[in-house]
Amino acid sequence: MKSFNFWIIALLFAVTSCTIDKTDYEAETGSEVPENYVFKEATSFTSGIYKISIEALNGTFYKGYNELHLKIVNTQNNQELTSSAVTFLPILSNADGSKSSCPHEYNVAYDSANKYYSGYSVFTGESSTTASWKLYISFTADNQKYEINKDVSVAQQTNKNLNMTAFAGSDGEQYVIALVSPQKPTVSKNPLVAGVYKYNKPTTPAGTFPDPTQFSYSKVVGYTLKLDPRMPEPSMGNHSSPNNKDLVQENDGLYHGVVNYTMTGNWTLNLIMMNQNGLIVKGTVVPTDHTPGVEGVKSELYIDTLF
Repeated sequence: MKSFNFWIIALLFAVTSCTIDKTDYEAETGSEVPENYVFKEATSFTSGIYKISIEALNGTFYKGYNELHLKIVNTQNNQELTSSAVTFLPILSNADGSKSSCPHEYNVAYDSANKYYSGYSVFTGESSTTASWKLYISFTADNQKYEINKDVSVAQQTNKNLNMTAFAGSDGEQYVIALVSPQKPTVSKNPLVAGVYKYNKPTTPAGTFPDPTQFSYSKVVGYTLKLDPRMPEPSMGNHSSPNNKDLVQENDGLYHGVVNYTMTGNWTLNLIMMNQNGLIVKGTVVPTDHTPGVEGVKSELYIDTLF
């Protein structure tokens, strides 16, 4: 009898666990996909007579890829600083005292056409009671270097079309892939853009905090992201779509491809990342079986989307 009770309990535990882990596709399909196309001030700093304003989409820093616009204004004459050496460093502090960063543009260049310093940050986590983000900014003006920092809040990315993933590759390196666009795909062949980044392991001991050499990332060069989009929902049988194109790097440093969504709903972008020599760094081939009633198998490297 004891053995029988054990297996009953084990079965209930297994069923409960599967229920908790299972994606609620029906609820997700009814979700509204948020779109943000307007840049607004997300935070500002003041140092001496200068004000630094950082703009992001919707005035919010989100987990994932964030294009950032920085403006530095002399508050005495209301003139913008346009020729300064500006640096930008985000630091994440955890409750255990550990500190890390995320992919970002450290040396932020001035965009004279649009009249702002242009950069980006791929925040790899949201702000919480146990994790906080702080931005460290420096710039020069009037032959003086200004160094300031400020806590900022990073919000959950509610648009799954801008999801990201962080992982260790078979080469022992740490990578981040973040979707950049489209924010709201259509039922068609959609240009697909992603950033691919690698953590640069420090080669020298840490200097004065925050030493940027300890928190450095770079854009991955010359890799390929093989793409296999599927609908993993049990009712969809993990079917794919034709005429997709793998993502390869273009002149802007980002990776561009094409994903052909043949209907709305939950999709999984199954990926296989290959280096310049064609060696697989991360990812597995997805079975081609049509599996109605069964949740689809995913690559070991994937990003979920929804529209």
